[in-house]
This record gives sequence, C-alpha cells and structure tokens, in this order.
Amino acid sequence: MITPAFLKPGDKIGIVATARKVLPAEIEPAVRWFESQGFVVITGRNLYASDRQFAGADELRRADLQEMLDNSDVRAVVCARGGYGTVRIIDKLDFSGFLRDPKWIVGYSDITVLHSHIQLHYGIETLHATMPLNIPADGPVGEPAEAMLRCLCGENPAYRVEPEAFSVPGHARGIVVGGNLSILYSLSGTPSDIDTRDKILFIEDLDEYLYHIDRMMMNLKRSGKLDGLAGLIVGGMTEMRDNTIPFGKNAEQIIHETVAEYKYPVLFGFPAGHIKENMPLLLGREALLDVSAGIGSLSFQPPDQRSASGKLKSLFKPAVFILGFFALLYLLYALLLGNL
Repeated sequence: MITPAFLKPGDKIGIVATARKVLPAEIEPAVRWFESQGFVVITGRNLYASDRQFAGADELRRADLQEMLDNSDVRAVVCARGGYGTVRIIDKLDFSGFLRDPKWIVGYSDITVLHSHIQLHYGIETLHATMPLNIPADGPVGEPAEAMLRCLCGENPAYRVEPEAFSVPGHARGIVVGGNLSILYSLSGTPSDIDTRDKILFIEDLDEYLYHIDRMMMNLKRSGKLDGLAGLIVGGMTEMRDNTIPFGKNAEQIIHETVAEYKYPVLFGFPAGHIKENMPLLLGREALLDVSAGIGSLSFQPPDQRSASGKLKSLFKPAVFILGFFALLYLLYALLLGNL
C-alpha cells in the first residue's frame, strides 16, 4: 500500500461534498479550525450547491472532487459529510492524476465508496475519520477531529478499548479495510467491491432495521467475505430500528451469530462510526489486533518511510533493469552476426 505524504503547516486542505448537501454554517467552523492549525483551506466551487437532497447535481459534485484530485497543491481532500450520493459519481472520476501524486482522502459513512474503490484499484491508504459537519461551531472541536489531524500529520494511532460482549479473543495481523456496512453491501458485485481476504475488516452502521443488518451480514457471509478474514472490528451500531413484530436480536447479536463459526478475533465496541467518539482508522494500513478477556487493542504499523512518489518510481526500477538486460543481449547477438 502507498502512504500519501503527511501534511505540514502551510499545506492546502480541500473540502468537497460528494453526497448530501451542506450549509455554510455547517462547514465554516471546520474551515476556521483547519486554518487556525496552520493550514490553507480550499473549498469546492460547488460546495454549497443544492439538488434535492444532494450537494448539487452529480456533475457538479464530480467536478469538485475531480478538481481536488488533480490539484497537486492540495494534500488532503476532506469530505464535508456523508448521506448518499458518492456512488453516483465514482465511475466518472479520473484517478490518473491522483495515482501519480497520491493525497489523503478523508471521511466516513457514504465516503466508504471512495475508501473501497481506491484501495481495491490503486493500493493507496485513506483515512476513515470525522468530517467537517461534525465539528461544532462553539467549544472544542473534540478528540476525533484532533486525532484525525494528527493522523494526517503522521501520527501512528494505537487504541486500547474494553471489549464489549460477544468479542472473541485472539491475535491478528492484516491490512485494515471496511467502513459503513450498508455501503459495503451496496458495493457488492460492483467495480468498487471490497477485498477482505486476509484483512482486518471494520464495520459500523446507523439507522438501519435489524433485519437489514441480518441481510447484509448474510450477504458478506455467502459471498465469502467473512471466512477469509484475519479479524473483525465492530464499531458503532447506532440508532437501530425494529419492526412491529420484533426481529428478536440486536445488531451485535446478529453479527456475533453470523461469524460464530470462524476462529479469528472479533472486537465489539470499537470507538468509530456514527458515534460521538469517532476515532480515525488508517484504511489500507497494516495493523495488529489483539483481543483478550479484559482489553482489546488495535495498533497500526509504521508506514514505509519512502514518499509515495518514491514508491511509485521504485516500481519502474525492475522494468528498467529488464529492458537494459535484453538490450544488452540484442547488442551481443548483433555483434556475433556481424550486423554492427
């Protein structure tokens, strides 16, 4: 996996809305806070556009994100909020400039579309973290925002939490992937589908019927995405709903029963998702997961210290060597035949 360059004071941060619409009053506190931390904020020119529930028509949202992806001066693209809509623009984005010059993509919820698509196709780390909509107008910004910025500036996060009921002890090492369960379900069978083999999968969700949780977990199981995991982390399962005739199990019980036959560690109660304590996760980064009866820990491994551009250049070195080798063989062959 490629780690984008970490931010330093004076760098530019772009804010775009790829899904639901936002108001200036909802985003301006985040702009002021980023600027107070020494960064320059560039907002998408269509950031406050409106089309039904979307932040402008698909083409406007796509154009804003595309401009940020192509702007080499922008070192992080922070999505304003979630909702729904990123999947409507993902297939019309050109990631060639982003691949040549990777930058951080930040967000959660509907932004799971970008996380999954980028890791599957381009092998570039992204940051699952709080968004500008969550930064209050008054008072402290909160630890999730502070931790998000520390990650963007190079901190290697490590967490210790008290495992909730249904957690399964064990040890795992693997790349962390995942995000919002509903979005992962919606990407199944598409070019943005998630790859979970030997990975540590993180899931969370909000405002879903309990039978929907069961349906989505069964999809993950039947599609083979659960049996090859290294480990599973369950974040907030928030504001779940039920039918008049109760489903009979809560979200955690549903998830527990779906993965009960597997032997990997499972950590319930991780502080990430649609909850106040939404701590950042480096998706695409290798981590160690340890779960015991009294403590659960997740520690991310240090990234390769080479720059992203250096990593990309290193991919070409073997090709140059091979081409040079065959050129030398051709030269020797030509000399033997007397053609030179």
